[in-house]
Amino acid sequence: MRRTFRILFTSFFFFLSLGLYFTNRLMYIKKKDDDFILKREKDAGRINLEEFDSLPKRDVFITSPFGYPIKGVLVEPHPSNRYIIFAHGVTETKMNSIKYMNIFLKHGFNALIYDHRRHGESGGKTTSFGHYEKFDLKAVIDWLKKEKGTDLVFGIHGESMGAATMLLYAGMLEDGADFYIADCPFSDFKEQLSFHIKKEIKLPPGLFLFVADLFLRIRDKYSIHHVSPITVIEKIQHPILFIHSQKDDFILPSMSKDLFAQKKGMKMLYLAANGLHAQSFNKNSQDYENVIVEFLQKYVGSESFSI
Repeated sequence: MRRTFRILFTSFFFFLSLGLYFTNRLMYIKKKDDDFILKREKDAGRINLEEFDSLPKRDVFITSPFGYPIKGVLVEPHPSNRYIIFAHGVTETKMNSIKYMNIFLKHGFNALIYDHRRHGESGGKTTSFGHYEKFDLKAVIDWLKKEKGTDLVFGIHGESMGAATMLLYAGMLEDGADFYIADCPFSDFKEQLSFHIKKEIKLPPGLFLFVADLFLRIRDKYSIHHVSPITVIEKIQHPILFIHSQKDDFILPSMSKDLFAQKKGMKMLYLAANGLHAQSFNKNSQDYENVIVEFLQKYVGSESFSI
């Protein structure tokens, strides 16, 4: 009896420890320091603070449907109804979106950059890799439409988790933008976690995923299976530009290829020759801009976009 009890107690403690460990790593993933991000972008020449400070802009606070504030910056240098919203990657902040924003400002767009929940200056206690973030993105879009009117021509640019968030918003909630740019998204969160479990722990991922999913359902009230852009991509009718670095070893480029293959209708795919994860712009900046301009010319229907 004592031996049986010890086995049961040891098994319970193992599963409890395993579940807490994995869900802590997901829910409270270590973020980059805000000052580190700013310095990195400045040192690389991707942010010129004098130029950014001189732009006509204002801070905005948008209420999440979950009650916390979402911090954004609305940048409006143009008397135009063209806007683009930027959704950054996990561990980053809105400051990482400025390099992408500059491309669109150059081509006549106004912009809204914002911090995801639990990142930067926004509230929120946990990171959910797109599940709760997609509702926040909808709140940001609803705010912009209410503020600027419904006759906007607007798109969304997402990087990594931000790209997955954008696709989940468009495929699960509403296909509410005129175009989307998905830079290095994962196609399925379960597959992404499986890849990293096999890579880091070198064990079959089944048990780890089962325990992680069970604890996520209890602790953060969602399932890994809810975070799957590939299952909803066919519902998105507006055009999508998929971007991925060919050498990305964190989110494999095959995930963007799979999403591209499943997307019906208007779409483009750009596989950058250089750079690892989320480095397509950093290592291929002119090609990156060129393919965006080509995409806008083809699908937004204006000859005013030029290299």
